[in-house]
Amino acid sequence: MTLALRGVMWAGVYVAAIAAPLFFVLIGAPEGRGWWADLSMALGFIAMAMLGLQLVVTARLPQVEAPFGLDVVLQYHRQISYVILAFVLLHPAMLMVQDPSLLRLLNPATATTAALWGLASVALLLVLLALSIWRTRLGLSYEVWRVSHGLLAIGVVATAFVHIERVGYYVSGPLARAVWFAVAAGLIGALAYVRLVKPLRRRKRPYRVTAVTAQPCEAWSLGVEPDGHRGLRFLPGQFAWLTIGRSPFSVKEHPFSFSSAATDPSRLEFTIKALGDDTARIGEVEPGTRVYLDGPYGAFSYTRSEAAGFVFLAGGVGVTPIMSMLRTLADLEDQRPMHLLYACRSEADLLFGDDLDGLAERLDLSITIVLEHPSDEWRGPRGVITPELLDERLPARPRRYAYFLCGPPAMMDALEADLAARKIPPERINLERFDLI
Repeated sequence: MTLALRGVMWAGVYVAAIAAPLFFVLIGAPEGRGWWADLSMALGFIAMAMLGLQLVVTARLPQVEAPFGLDVVLQYHRQISYVILAFVLLHPAMLMVQDPSLLRLLNPATATTAALWGLASVALLLVLLALSIWRTRLGLSYEVWRVSHGLLAIGVVATAFVHIERVGYYVSGPLARAVWFAVAAGLIGALAYVRLVKPLRRRKRPYRVTAVTAQPCEAWSLGVEPDGHRGLRFLPGQFAWLTIGRSPFSVKEHPFSFSSAATDPSRLEFTIKALGDDTARIGEVEPGTRVYLDGPYGAFSYTRSEAAGFVFLAGGVGVTPIMSMLRTLADLEDQRPMHLLYACRSEADLLFGDDLDGLAERLDLSITIVLEHPSDEWRGPRGVITPELLDERLPARPRRYAYFLCGPPAMMDALEADLAARKIPPERINLERFDLI
């Protein structure tokens, strides 16, 4: 089955899972409540299903994320949260519009037990969204946010389950209760898979650090090799989540792109910029340190594009996954034409300078480096990658090429718009965004 068909299949499964709770409304609706009340309940059940699926969406299931890329899946996870919140709020609002006396349920002093559980679920959901939106502004570390996010998500779903059980109208029949408990068991199983099964699997496949090499731009190249197994096969351009020097059950894990070629799964390399949290201490990691990998993930790879050639547009550390692709293409002696436009702040921030020169000798590769704040001796392009520079450096018949963009968000947004303005087909434009969190 092709990736496109798998994507359609998983999208269909997702829609079916969201629609499935309508089963409770159809078979369990009490008489006399009216279609408005039933519609309200349907929205509530759909919101409940979407909340539960949020736990599954973030489980990092390779079979599910492969057609889309994990960055797209997590972006969907973020955006659909606002739709879920709208459904959650519409559910009681519609009932209260129909019967204003139900406004008393908003007062904890006069609310029923079922209403109190519903209010608790909404309150937890609002806190969860607030912490996610303003995590940086609130000064929460990634690890603190991740633990609180997971606990709040479980709390939202659990209190919503109790609310529905307490209301009881739509899940009181034997068949409805059997299906309802099956749904609950499925969600518990998803949590167990993420928090127990996957870490146990990683524990059986450890890696160890072989080298930590300083790079420009406050970056480090971390070499790792498998310890007692054959290693990890990945597509050039993909990434993995690394747990360094801790248990595979630890919440201190971070996503990093492979910078090594995909031709040798026994020798892996990740080039990591010291941006904060644990990454600021990458340079202190000692050779021999135990590492656990969860991956590979991502759809950012030339192997998924049938093209006459490739154009790589990188900014700063965004060149890392592109290096993995270029190194792999060189190992495979691929002679399709390639163009790299690489933007950095200054000469001191240029990553992989010597390696790029070597790759240009092994590949049909032209390299354009653009510096924002170069020295007086710099003779190359200055500033940023402009539309004029694109017009000058893009190959003839540019629509036959595949394009790969990775860098700061503002740069990627501008370049994506520039390529669209030049009628590059959307399916030819591949994006890798590092802001997964």
